[in-house]
Amino acid sequence: MSDDDPQPIPAATVVVMRERAGDAPELLMLERSRAMRFAGGALVFPGGRVDPADVALAGLEGTADDDRVGRIAAIREAIEEAGVAPGLTPAPDSAALARLRAALITGATLGEALSGEALALDLAQLVPFARWLPHGMPHRIFDTRFYLARMPEGAPDPIVDATENTCLFWMSARDVLEEAAAGRVTIIFPTRRNLERLATFASFADAVADAAAHPIESITPWIEEHPEGDRLCIPEGLGYPITWERVRTALRG
Repeated sequence: MSDDDPQPIPAATVVVMRERAGDAPELLMLERSRAMRFAGGALVFPGGRVDPADVALAGLEGTADDDRVGRIAAIREAIEEAGVAPGLTPAPDSAALARLRAALITGATLGEALSGEALALDLAQLVPFARWLPHGMPHRIFDTRFYLARMPEGAPDPIVDATENTCLFWMSARDVLEEAAAGRVTIIFPTRRNLERLATFASFADAVADAAAHPIESITPWIEEHPEGDRLCIPEGLGYPITWERVRTALRG
């Protein structure tokens, strides 16, 4: 990353997985509003930037290291954007989720929202999966930590926020990729690479095992010249089955 690139903004996202007997897990996907500057109209996982209050809450819960802060931000964003709460114990019912979400939307911090509920953070429910740090983008740069989380059995159905996102749905990684190949949905380069990796897992346990088997290093794509057309590449050895895409087809946000 050059000195001319903007300062990266810490962010976090969570891949919420819903397991199905005898079939591949489904993932919670959101469609971004087309009016959004970043990834407008694209499918994404719940997530967003880290707030200062996330850092403060991490300090109250223990050491405010970047990973702990990222998990807290991912939980807060999942509640705000989709009305799901990975990382809380016990799993909140629909009424508690509605109260949490309403408090966050009106400006409360996650700590403040939780103070009136019989709920606690359980950060171990979120499993570190990846970290992406693009550069050379025409918009703000996000240093995004990706986490895995299992949707609790019997948890209330997610509800879209209808502001930053226009709809949400459950779909397997392979099916999302097929929808994108058919031109029915849009996915940006990091989402595509993560979906390709997620499509190789038959269960949440498989995903967790794969995450443990690969180092989590900042992934900064680069452009590589090639006789058949320049390629947008990522490093080998980090768990991704496909590590490049032609620049002319890659959507970078």
